[in-house]
Amino acid sequence: MHNHHRALGLASTPSNAFTGFDIARQRPVNPVTLVRPHAAARAARFFAEKFPGRSMYAVKANPSPDLLRILWDSGITHYDVASIAEVRLVARTLPEATLCFMHPVKAEEAIAEAYFTHGVRTFSLDSMEELKKIVRATGEATDLTLCVRLRVSSEHSKLSLASKFGAAPGETKALLFAARQAADALGICFHVGSQAMTPEAYTGALERVRAAIVEAAVMVDVIDVGGGFPSSYPGMEPPPLERYFDAIHRAFESLPVSYSSELWCEPGRALCAEYSSIVVRVERRRGAELYINDGAYGALFDAAHLGWRFPVELMREPDSRARDMAFSFYGPTCDDMDHMAGPFLLPADVQAGDYIEIGMLGAYGTAMRTAFNGFGCDETVVVADEPMVSLYGDVFREVATNVVTL
Repeated sequence: MHNHHRALGLASTPSNAFTGFDIARQRPVNPVTLVRPHAAARAARFFAEKFPGRSMYAVKANPSPDLLRILWDSGITHYDVASIAEVRLVARTLPEATLCFMHPVKAEEAIAEAYFTHGVRTFSLDSMEELKKIVRATGEATDLTLCVRLRVSSEHSKLSLASKFGAAPGETKALLFAARQAADALGICFHVGSQAMTPEAYTGALERVRAAIVEAAVMVDVIDVGGGFPSSYPGMEPPPLERYFDAIHRAFESLPVSYSSELWCEPGRALCAEYSSIVVRVERRRGAELYINDGAYGALFDAAHLGWRFPVELMREPDSRARDMAFSFYGPTCDDMDHMAGPFLLPADVQAGDYIEIGMLGAYGTAMRTAFNGFGCDETVVVADEPMVSLYGDVFREVATNVVTL
């Protein structure tokens, strides 16, 4: 980190005092990633202490080793890994963490390495084929927690995850019965989709779980409600997370296996969205279009391909007094697809040479970056100011003074 600070001429400032404006004042040529350890710590503490069960971080959302350590230090002990590379990363970074291999379609070699080398005992599946593969690859192990993934609706979520994975209703009875025979502990899991905008997404899915349990008449040890917990973006302001937790708890308590089962969840976005943002420079203005130095092949994949709107702020001092207007962005590559339609609301007098902070990019932004066309971002600075938006408000605000800066 300190090398990055020197590159930006910031070495004389204590790292825990930086703000986004400090970075913009240095007029960096390339995009700069801002990370906020206190924001990730606050989100992790919120889930660890308020979710009525076990919270397991979905590593794919942001696999940064620094972030993994912050989450661990803030009470997250279980990690949802979806590839052997993620298994290795978390095992190396957090040797005492519990890893759960929650991708329903895995290479046999990956299952074997996870089990025999890294101590993974929890695996998900959604087919008889995968069940046989897991049993074979683990040498017919007798200490497995097997989570059967059900297909549920994504109607309440902004990004569907309903079509690729999950056992269909006609398949679940036989699969649950077979998994029960092979498992030391049997789980049922599902995923309502990313950015679920109402608690009803989970209560509806848990009704599907109830039907599957009753039909199969099996004892179940784990109910895993998956991910999908939302963050706040322009035009996507969800209700408080406590309402999700309350609804899940009530629905779980009403299941016939609640007295003997553990309740799990797999937050990804909700734990890391507020962790980072980027500061970009405007290279050209063409009417209501701004050409910036990051884009679809960098941290703004979701803005380009999913139409995601991220919060934006003009980093100019003194503040512009111009009224806001709607802009779209073009990224730095030569590709027409490198376009973020927005709308992004910024002062009408924004111009080339201005700097803009784009917030809430801790989830998927960093993880999906490429170096396409030779553009990239390798500057990262720890900042102490608040995220542009927060679902956690004043909750656990004291974490900001306790977390160790990177």
